[in-house]
Amino acid sequence: MDELDTEIVRLLQSDARQSNRELARALGVAPSTCLERVRALTRRGVIRGYHADIDHAALNRGVQAMVSVQVRPLSRQVIDAFKDFAGRQPEVLSVFVLAGGDDFLLHVAVQDLDRLHAFLVDRLSKRREIVGFRTATIFQQVRNTVLSRLED
Repeated sequence: MDELDTEIVRLLQSDARQSNRELARALGVAPSTCLERVRALTRRGVIRGYHADIDHAALNRGVQAMVSVQVRPLSRQVIDAFKDFAGRQPEVLSVFVLAGGDDFLLHVAVQDLDRLHAFLVDRLSKRREIVGFRTATIFQQVRNTVLSRLED
């Protein structure tokens, strides 16, 4: 990625709704150049999509938590099955497969603490492959929404 590609990525992360013409103007390049660069970044997989940043509380998901999960036996079949199960749960925002003491980290968002408890007890604890889980409630979140390439 050269400087122009890097700046395109930075600007799109700040506001993905801007038009190609606005983006080209901010970059000081022709709209055709800008469009071809964005298409190339998409083809290369640098730009994977455009997403709306949603307020979880506005969707009645005001309580968020991180749930660390350990499964056994550790096999590809068990890991894939649990990953698929977790990814289908409406409360789960993200599923991370980990190395270390925990096998998974689930980012969940629910209406309230009672719903979080119900998710943990009624769904997670009933899974035979789960040998343990820990929950950390999130009070606040700070996200870096504009990433830049780290130098080697």
